[in-house]
Amino acid sequence: ARPVESGGGLVQAGGSLRLSCAASGFPFYAYGIGWFRQAPGKEREAVSCISTIDGKAYYTDSVKGRFTLSLADDRSRNMVYLQMNSLKPEDTAVYYCAAVAPQDFDQETCRPDRVAHDYWGQGTQVTVSS
Repeated sequence: ARPVESGGGLVQAGGSLRLSCAASGFPFYAYGIGWFRQAPGKEREAVSCISTIDGKAYYTDSVKGRFTLSLADDRSRNMVYLQMNSLKPEDTAVYYCAAVAPQDFDQETCRPDRVAHDYWGQGTQVTVSS
């Protein structure tokens, strides 16, 4: 089993979407959860990562103040949510959630090459029209 994303879609610039990640296939507290995105012709990049132990989140500069990553209030659900506000056309990409280790996140540790055991979801498309 792997993480499963949902919630993508088409939205106008300035709009909002909430992505969900059902973290299955691994012990929830053993890994942090990261969101990554890949636009056509570009490399996969980090968006945000969150520790499942203390809920602390890291955000890449381009999404700070617009995106919020959070754990479900009921931690037994193993769910993570990425609230995306003030969306821009440059946010258009396929968004993936993944298990990431270690869980002390910063620019150096919230990266695609830190994904553990290839625990990638299948991705969900986010398209922001201008």
